[in-house]
Amino acid sequence: MTSVDQLRIKIFADGADFDGIVKMYGNPVIKGFTTNPTLMRKAGIADYEAFARKVLKAIPDRPVSFEVFADEFDEMEEQGRAIASWGRNVNVKVPVMNTRGEFAGRVIRRLSGAGVALNVTAVFTLEQVRNIVDCLDSNTPAIVSIFAGRIADTGIDPVPLMTEAVELLKAKPKAELIWASPRELLNVFQANDIGCHIITVTNDILAKLSLVGKNQDDYSLETVQMFYRDASAAGYSINTAGSTQRKLAVG
Repeated sequence: MTSVDQLRIKIFADGADFDGIVKMYGNPVIKGFTTNPTLMRKAGIADYEAFARKVLKAIPDRPVSFEVFADEFDEMEEQGRAIASWGRNVNVKVPVMNTRGEFAGRVIRRLSGAGVALNVTAVFTLEQVRNIVDCLDSNTPAIVSIFAGRIADTGIDPVPLMTEAVELLKAKPKAELIWASPRELLNVFQANDIGCHIITVTNDILAKLSLVGKNQDDYSLETVQMFYRDASAAGYSINTAGSTQRKLAVG
């Protein structure tokens, strides 16, 4: 593949920097946005709802995911309904389980049945995917986010799992699969090739999109030139006189 335009997969930007989000909104390659409480905390956001409403005002026409953060299922559902009311383009992120390891099926079933577009997140196994699919309403759009990058971090190839997950989601035609937490640009193409619907991408990986289709000989030359330029700029030197004298002595 030599062009980003050939990708079938939708690219969602993942982050919590407002200025960065607005900048990405100007890029037609970006089809949606996701964030989470951890990213928002790292970004120094103090008022969760105020930030979310600010983002939705700036981005009224592409899907944006905001996550519930309650740990009790009744409260999760209440938060989910509140978040859904903030905008028509909101996907409510619901974790696949609570902090006690209890499956959030009741929340998923009730919110999806009420027409709330979900983003079921922190998914790692096919068993979780099957359970989620059973809970989703066939008439309500939904997203299932499998953390393929974190799975890869454990030494497991996520591609077979993601491939099977694509097939499992076909039981609910309005449900889409996200390849979450990618680690490199190659993941975009891996996800695309297996028919994954969406991949969430951070700014550092998005910056590499310009490299797609780059001539490898040119890239090799640029790398060599970089090494030479940086060694020269640092003023590095190696005393080669001694090695020349030893060579003459041996000769």
